Amino acid sequence: MLDGVDHPIADGSVIIVPTGTRHNIINTGTESMKLYTLYAPPDHKDKLIHKTKADALANDEPFDGVTSE
Repeated sequence: MLDGVDHPIADGSVIIVPTGTRHNIINTGTESMKLYTLYAPPDHKDKLIHKTKADALANDEPFDGVTSE
């Protein structure tokens, strides 16, 4: 859902969410969904994984400028 509008997606889909766009990705299927996100500019330390939104919001470790690539 982007700015209140549903957009169907399938395996292999790419979604670009412009700055300021309200968004929510909802799995309506019966299989688990893997969601990979890329942020620009970086918002947190490289390889940091948040299992829940609450964990991400509680993150107090800012991006330290170090990347794996």
